[in-house]
Amino acid sequence: MTEHARAVIIGGGVGGTSIAYHLAQLGWTDVVLLDRAELTSGSTFHSAGLVGQLRSTVTLTRMMMYGVELYRRLAAETGIDPAWHEVGSLRLASSTARHEELRRQAAWARTFGLPLELVTAHEAQDRFPLMTTDGVLGALWLPTDGWLDPTGLAMALAAGARSRGTAVVQHQRVVGIGVRDGRVTGVDVVDARTGERRTIAADVVVNAGGMYAPEIGRLAGVTIPIVPMAHEYLFTGAIPGVHPGLPTMRDPDNLCYFREEVGGLCMGGYERSPAPWSLDGIPADFNHRLLEPDWPRFEEIQAGAVRRVPAIAEAPVTRMVNGPEGFTPDNEFILGESEVRGFFVAAGFCAHGIAGAAGIGRQIATWIVEGEPELDLSRMDIRRFGAQYRSRSYTLARTTEVYATYYDIHYPNEERRAGRPLRTSPTYGRLKDLGAVFGEKSGWERPNWFGINEAHGTDQDRPLGWAGEHWSPAIGAEAVATRRGVTIFDETSFSKIEVAGPGACGFVQHLAANDVDVPVGHVVYTSLLNSRGGIEADLTMTRVAPDRYLLVTGTASGQRDLGWLRKHEPGDGTVRIADITSSRVCFGIWGPRARDLLGLVSPDDLSNDAFPYLTAREITIGPVSVLALRVTYVGELGWELYAPSEYGLTLWATIWAAGSSEAARDDGEPGITAGGYRAIDALRLEKGYRAWGSDITPDDTPYEAGLGFAVRLDKGDFLGRDALVRAREAGPRKRLRCLVLDDFRSVCLGNEPVRIGGDVVGRVTSGGQGFAVGKSLAYAYLPPAVAVGERGEVDVFGTWVGCEIVRDPVYDAAGERIRA
Repeated sequence: MTEHARAVIIGGGVGGTSIAYHLAQLGWTDVVLLDRAELTSGSTFHSAGLVGQLRSTVTLTRMMMYGVELYRRLAAETGIDPAWHEVGSLRLASSTARHEELRRQAAWARTFGLPLELVTAHEAQDRFPLMTTDGVLGALWLPTDGWLDPTGLAMALAAGARSRGTAVVQHQRVVGIGVRDGRVTGVDVVDARTGERRTIAADVVVNAGGMYAPEIGRLAGVTIPIVPMAHEYLFTGAIPGVHPGLPTMRDPDNLCYFREEVGGLCMGGYERSPAPWSLDGIPADFNHRLLEPDWPRFEEIQAGAVRRVPAIAEAPVTRMVNGPEGFTPDNEFILGESEVRGFFVAAGFCAHGIAGAAGIGRQIATWIVEGEPELDLSRMDIRRFGAQYRSRSYTLARTTEVYATYYDIHYPNEERRAGRPLRTSPTYGRLKDLGAVFGEKSGWERPNWFGINEAHGTDQDRPLGWAGEHWSPAIGAEAVATRRGVTIFDETSFSKIEVAGPGACGFVQHLAANDVDVPVGHVVYTSLLNSRGGIEADLTMTRVAPDRYLLVTGTASGQRDLGWLRKHEPGDGTVRIADITSSRVCFGIWGPRARDLLGLVSPDDLSNDAFPYLTAREITIGPVSVLALRVTYVGELGWELYAPSEYGLTLWATIWAAGSSEAARDDGEPGITAGGYRAIDALRLEKGYRAWGSDITPDDTPYEAGLGFAVRLDKGDFLGRDALVRAREAGPRKRLRCLVLDDFRSVCLGNEPVRIGGDVVGRVTSGGQGFAVGKSLAYAYLPPAVAVGERGEVDVFGTWVGCEIVRDPVYDAAGERIRA
């Protein structure tokens, strides 16, 4: 082996070989791929090999579609056949709710150009004659899905990498990872056969170790929350009627899947009683090995399989496969560069790594070579995990829940229950007393709505279908109360980052699209862009001192945004970046009566002249000194109030008592309302505020998203500026438009297709009810030629609902209320 490589990839499964293959395609030939035993000796060799393309996110679906493209041509290109069988797939609906899910997926597929068709139970049986139609309401048919041999796939990818110069070396156990000044320097390797030890210096190290990834990560000081779960499936002997062209079939209501195997069936599934494995560490000799069959645990899957394919009951079982696979706490891949620069992770494939292998390899290779992936990988980014995932018990609880509900229908706004409560605001007890219905994000307990407000709303507003699940009339009541009076929102979970030091201004000025070199006490809304001009972060920056900024971003975005900042910070000590989220409470006080309410408890001048919009000052509220930012995410007069956490309960109690006093209720209106995050979302839709991760992503530029007002090309150079200049000269590829649906109770959840003149022209990014304006609103990226005033339709669970493209925001377009 060489003593130096441009990149070292650890792990010879489908993930590692795909990364090697795609790095070689991009011209990186000085690459070494290491495996602790033989290639595919981890989880790859015992995968069932199913490849399905339509997934829950745009990015994941695109990755799977690329996989099919590659698998079709890989044998001809490399000379090694991965045994790609493009036989199509069926996904059955054996319940009303599942049938609704299939209709939604069928609509979504149209926006990708996938040839997916919603078929009847009997049409499904025509394609898979062994199935019964008992209880089947319909199925999805996708003819371009299929299955392959996972070992053959890895061998073909490895051959493709080798042909371009990549060194593939087996029986090499990585025992150390060098890190200096926060950057990876290489790996220490021991030959598993000879015991010889050597060091390979490298600029980039990729941890593609699958279920072994956590122990590899620890060598670099990086936490990778993956739990091996024992996954079982079996092979039968020959069954009459089974042939090589038989499609794959999934019946999630019966927890099972099927594919053909040498005239018999391969059958497995996901039981509701998972079996975590080897939590204290994977044995050093566990290579190319399986676990003993666990027939009692398989009985639940077997029973569902027999209900759907009775021939399974009489078929001889030739082999049971029980093998561990790495699962993550949210059932998404773990991809990207860690906090150790140059140390990348591609692991946690959650039993769909074979389908995703090609896309994973391409995106990680692009990330390494170009500094950024091609697609929005934020939901898979390793930076999404906070410090709580250093806890094995917490990670285990979350991952177990994910596996146990793998085939469940997950309604919009569904909340996970495992590991809760974990992180709570100082007001948690008070919020419970008010009947808070809590949701969770990044470990934080956050009120979605309050039970005490339900009587002020109406169930007649309940959205139709799935959007009506996990809903309450309190949401509308809280939204309307904010427009009419004043509402207090506990936003302590918002991520708060401090950037300080003599180089702070120059640093944030280089990253921000807006001009943030402003006087102390000014608040700036801005995006942080990638080199393509895409929006990597959406936040506010407040200059609190000449050499100090407070950055506030979303709860779920905090770790990722922190990672983005640290990735770009200078190494000369002139900038200090700190996560101060837990040290500060944040309460939003918003509504036309906000100034009146705070005037009851603060001696400070809060008038518009003394405290204008987008400024910040230290003020006193009762006995508490707070940093007040006059900013809003709901489109009303008000402030965000920040104080040290130990003052949080007193600050809340002071404001709540003032709002409950006679002085605050002298006109008959409620003095104060407690509001939750679902009301915030309804209010921001009315005001046209974008939500990062849905309306705006790394794939969207500020100009396309309608955020050009927050870009200052004339301020000097900044990251992404050149791309924005090119984009402005070329004209927009798309524009984010607001849609008003004809039916208030028909509510978009995201990804619904939009058609105009009979043609599908885009998909919804986010939607919901605007209670103050009485309209069902949605946002969608549409072609630039689509103009305000045009009519269109949105497919809401199989029903085309009329809509009008309108100019946003639909509420307070002139911005008078926020500047009152």
